[in-house]
Amino acid sequence: MKILETIFLLILVAIIMAAGNTIGYHIDFITSLEALGILVVISIIGFLISKLPIFRKLPVILWVSIVAAIVSSPIFPLHETIVQVTDKVSLLAVCTPVLAYAGLAIGKDLALFKRISWRIIPVSLAVFSGTFIFAALIAQITLHWEGVI
Repeated sequence: MKILETIFLLILVAIIMAAGNTIGYHIDFITSLEALGILVVISIIGFLISKLPIFRKLPVILWVSIVAAIVSSPIFPLHETIVQVTDKVSLLAVCTPVLAYAGLAIGKDLALFKRISWRIIPVSLAVFSGTFIFAALIAQITLHWEGVI
């Protein structure tokens, strides 16, 4: 996919997310767009970093996550503003278009799923269970270490 197409899609999805955030969580549309604009800029920076020849082997999500971690950490001068503005975006408003896209992407590979058949069920259950158990374990350790529990 070309760079300009990807940027266009990020902006389009941000508008859809802002509408979902406004309708579902009663956050002002302009405020939602402001917050999602920051998230789009972070995504574009991570995407562009992933296109550099020395970083091509690593996935885009890694670079987007690194950029997001840096701009929201105390070492970044505007971290308080960024966190305050982006805090107005609901996670579910972000997840809805992403999951819709994932559903459409899976739908085009229906023949592949037919070949996998029932074997995908135990694999999925193992992945979901492992993810949940280890996320809960990490949360338990972190919250205990922080003194919250």
